[in-house]
Amino acid sequence: MNVLFMRLFMNTIFSRRWVAGLLAGSAGLLAAGCTAPRAIVSTGKVTPRGEFRVGGNLAFNVPTETISKAGSTLKSAARELAQKAANDTVRYNQTIEKLQVAAIAFALDPVRPSSDLYLRYGVIDRLDVGYKYAFGSHVFDAMYQFLGPVGSVENPGSSRPGTTYASIGLQYATQRTKLPSIPFLDDVNALLGFRASRHDLIVPLVFSQSLGAEEEIGAISYGVVYAHTFLRYGLTPGNLFNGPGSQFVTGKVPELPTVRQNFGSYGIFFNAKLGYRYAYVIPALSVYYQNYGEYQLLNNQTAKLSGLTFIPSLGLQFRIPGSSARR
Repeated sequence: MNVLFMRLFMNTIFSRRWVAGLLAGSAGLLAAGCTAPRAIVSTGKVTPRGEFRVGGNLAFNVPTETISKAGSTLKSAARELAQKAANDTVRYNQTIEKLQVAAIAFALDPVRPSSDLYLRYGVIDRLDVGYKYAFGSHVFDAMYQFLGPVGSVENPGSSRPGTTYASIGLQYATQRTKLPSIPFLDDVNALLGFRASRHDLIVPLVFSQSLGAEEEIGAISYGVVYAHTFLRYGLTPGNLFNGPGSQFVTGKVPELPTVRQNFGSYGIFFNAKLGYRYAYVIPALSVYYQNYGEYQLLNNQTAKLSGLTFIPSLGLQFRIPGSSARR
């Protein structure tokens, strides 16, 4: 009865129209997803030896600090200042300072949809490796399973429904960061000449309970994650000047050379892997807290940033058994 129910469930959710819709949505986000992916969709069980897992995720990054730094009034000011800077000089003021903070906040943690595609392979028992392409970010990672039996759907061994698995991983992501191509940030970039690059290390600790032997019909997963970001950024303003009577040195505002900064993030996550044998849907939610630290601005000013980030996501994963399992 359970197997029949799961087959009906799979036929419904993995219809051609549903899969086509997800792939179309992913394609529509190609230009949007250039942040290091932090949605955790792993289970405590790593990919069995000789087996592949391929899939993709759609996510939305919702950082409270970035949202608070980019209100509608600031967006209007950015448009007006950028238009003025194209033909005339602009005086450095408090609004310019707020625009810098908004640009840095978007580089650290943008408000935007994202997508990724990934491939994982079981190298040996209890260890798998993977590569993920997030349309602007390249991610390499490995996961080690330290709790739970070793086996596969075809060869479950001692595994039973409800078996607990646990694993720990290390992910490395690299990308050249740029502000998203939306009118507000295009105006900010034209005015300030913002540039940045970043590297991220992510360490997830994942626990899961198997649904069916060896996750045949999925798993419920949860855990904690630590991430550390290394950022390099700079500012090269155009026609931006300090006027007479300003608290800063009169004349053209000097550029901000490349600055190095790093910060840690602490998170929790939950995901559900639901399907049958070869294909699964994975809804997930990750929540992070980060103290981004203090950032250098033009004219030797500084700003401090911190906040929460919510990352809901929806993924689709396919399992490709090893050649020995298919015999």
